[in-house]
Amino acid sequence: MEKIVQFLESKGIRPTAMRLMTYKRLVELKVAISLGDLEKDFKVSERSTLFRTMKAFEEKGIVHQIEDGTGVIKYALCEENCECEVGNDLHLHFHCNNCNETVCLTEHKIPHINLPDGYITEDINLVVKGICEKCSGNLD
Repeated sequence: MEKIVQFLESKGIRPTAMRLMTYKRLVELKVAISLGDLEKDFKVSERSTLFRTMKAFEEKGIVHQIEDGTGVIKYALCEENCECEVGNDLHLHFHCNNCNETVCLTEHKIPHINLPDGYITEDINLVVKGICEKCSGNLD
């Protein structure tokens, strides 16, 4: 737990009990999670506290949002030294139509996209949908 405290402090985040539990849970999951699903993991949490925790994590570059087409925003941990910058850190996400999990494919970066003059890129979100490696072996 001390490593998590040091990490959060290095990012300028005060390590409250909820922040420590939330970060620890995100590391354990290894998949993107919605605020609602994360809330179910913490029976004694208030939704507003959890929301503020995720917003603080997002502002400090600890997590990023994923819009995977399910209509629910999910959060995933950023890579080390990630700045979530267009052209540098953005990567593919994969949403499994079978198990409904969304994962970051951080080794697959989104290539630079040349837009017409006058257009300014602020964010890019690329989600590939299909069957994940866990489920592909389970299909008949």
